[in-house]
Amino acid sequence: MSGWDEGDVFFSNQSAALDDFEEDPSQISRHGALRKFIDFLRNFREHSADANTIYRDALDHEPPPAFLKVSYDDLHRYDNDLAIALRKNPADFMPLLETAASEVIASLRQKNEEEDQTVKFAVQILLSSSEHPKSIRALQSDDISKLVVIPGIVIAASRAKSKATYVTLMCKQCKNTKVVPCKAGFGGAMMPRTCDARAGSLGEEPCPLDPFTVLPERSQFVDQQTLKLQENPEDVPTGELPRNMILSVDRNLVQQIVPGTRVSVVGIYSIFQQQNRKGAGKAAIAIRQPYIRVIGLEENADGNARGDASFSAKEEAEFEAFAARPTALKDLRAMIGPSIFGSDDIKAAIACLLFGGARKKLPDGARLRGDVNVLMLGDPSTAKSQFLKFVSKVAPIAVYTSGKGSSAAGLTASIIRDSQTGEAYLEGGAMVLADGGVVCIDEFDKMRPEDRVAIHEAMEQQTISIAKAGITTVLNSRTAVLAAANPPSGRYDDMKTAAENIDLQTTILSRFDLIFIVKDERNWEKDMKLAKHVIGIHRTATVNRSSTTDSRQPAEEPKENEIDLKRYIAYCKRRCAAPVLSEPATERLQQEYVRIRAEQRERAHQRSSTEGANPVPITVRQLEALVRISESLAKMCLLPEATEEHVHEAMRLFNISTIDAAKAGISEGLLSEEQRNELVHIEKQIQRLVPIQGSLSERVLVDMVCKTGVHESAVRRALMGMQQRGEMEFLQERKKVFRKV
Repeated sequence: MSGWDEGDVFFSNQSAALDDFEEDPSQISRHGALRKFIDFLRNFREHSADANTIYRDALDHEPPPAFLKVSYDDLHRYDNDLAIALRKNPADFMPLLETAASEVIASLRQKNEEEDQTVKFAVQILLSSSEHPKSIRALQSDDISKLVVIPGIVIAASRAKSKATYVTLMCKQCKNTKVVPCKAGFGGAMMPRTCDARAGSLGEEPCPLDPFTVLPERSQFVDQQTLKLQENPEDVPTGELPRNMILSVDRNLVQQIVPGTRVSVVGIYSIFQQQNRKGAGKAAIAIRQPYIRVIGLEENADGNARGDASFSAKEEAEFEAFAARPTALKDLRAMIGPSIFGSDDIKAAIACLLFGGARKKLPDGARLRGDVNVLMLGDPSTAKSQFLKFVSKVAPIAVYTSGKGSSAAGLTASIIRDSQTGEAYLEGGAMVLADGGVVCIDEFDKMRPEDRVAIHEAMEQQTISIAKAGITTVLNSRTAVLAAANPPSGRYDDMKTAAENIDLQTTILSRFDLIFIVKDERNWEKDMKLAKHVIGIHRTATVNRSSTTDSRQPAEEPKENEIDLKRYIAYCKRRCAAPVLSEPATERLQQEYVRIRAEQRERAHQRSSTEGANPVPITVRQLEALVRISESLAKMCLLPEATEEHVHEAMRLFNISTIDAAKAGISEGLLSEEQRNELVHIEKQIQRLVPIQGSLSERVLVDMVCKTGVHESAVRRALMGMQQRGEMEFLQERKKVFRKV
């Protein structure tokens, strides 16, 4: 973001011929264009001659509006030539449109004879357009100085500055003053090198070269801010880095957009001279950096930056008919990962994640999340990553990342300092970019513990708090999390307890609504069905060949009664945003929660003290999870109310996922008296070898204890129990053990 702090005023002694260049001058005169703009604002009616004059009515207010939103489509319908002239030379015609708005206000206020006719009304015109946006990577040099519409996501924002529109200069010798206009955007003012006040005077000594100094108190300024716009993550081609573009916003657009907001920008594709870096050659003088001078900015609340957020009547009828089917939930489940064999319950959970529950705002201002978080933990080659890839493609907003290559700053937000200006600015991470959608985190167990802790707030409160480098702010991260992880040993071991297989902290596990243990079960009948399914996919899949034509059958065509899942998700979120629980459903949820808590207390008394606490506790968060899942099931069917049947399905999903994960390993964990005595003996050996506040290599410790005649699995079980009780801690990715007490 170099060049953001060029100063309040940019001065240059170089020629401004390049900045004044016009590729195709309009045939419409400036005076004629002004008259047409005035007539357009005064007389344009949206539909018929009897309709209201929308722009005149918007300007006829007390006090006068600071800005006016004008549709480019309306101008195109009113006068096509004028609209074309505005598109080709927006830098010349936009000031005329703002002048026209000021004159319309002045003429409307002339009705009051006491009105001071010398008062000028400054109105900012914010342009909007419904045309299909152009990608950032599609902008070329031919688009310079023309009107463009581009989509993207704001990833960084600078502090607000003051940009001069007119600069008052004073000669140091003769005290003569001169007013010089400044160009908009990153453009500056031409500093005159000579003072012409004494040019023709006799007996007066002429002023020297470069005599002028700036009088800031007599200059005019407007607010200005710089934003950084990046391509939407789903629009970046595979293998390509996301492109970004600098935006310059001023006046009423300043401090209106925060990082993570998806927007559609209408602006002038402009260029500016970047500060020369040390060691840059003379060729750098001829290179100009592109940026967009924004004259219209629309926030896409639904995350759709392509302008196709509306639905046709045919689509709405099709979606309503699909939601009314008795088998709607089953059909939606079948549309989740159709190439993945089995895993019907996981597909149902992912459907709940894609649709989500209802976000709520309490009377005291607190907010409750409506997004459903799902964790899949288990053996490799069980299609966990394939589920994540499918969700990243079908969700309207999605960001895919891997835990091993992601840091806390990359997932939440980072503070970047400009190397030239020294200004610190905020840049959003994956969970900020996925605001309003889904973030898919693969290899969740490979993340460093300190990085996982950083997303605690983002997963529950759905905000990211930053207090660093003088920046204190809160960003939104209203996103659902779909994570995939492996057990510590790589495969799920049925001979180990749940705490040994689920090597994640309770604080992070409690933030997942559904936790699935995915096992690669060895069953002849199931393996045969899976083999037939996989071979069938490989035989019928289309193969890309450059020289020969594939003679095999193409991939299976979508069924006639299927719908566009991505569009249906967006429609349901708009059409049925906040379903509520019915009275019978509320009673059922209360009873089920109390029953689950009672069962958990009973199991806790039966567990051996050496096994530690339950790795997946059942808390109030799990009750809220059941509410969200029930609401999402109702949303899939476009029902305003979640019924008792939805609660029953939510309880079924919860029992076969989170409850089963909490019970995992319990039957193996009920130790006999002999096994319990063995574990006590091993713990004493560990305490003898590792002093309090001391550390030792985990591999060395296991080998030393095994020399006493015990099995390695028993040593690791004892270490896990001591860790659960807070006596031991694993360091350096479990390479070292540290004894706390």
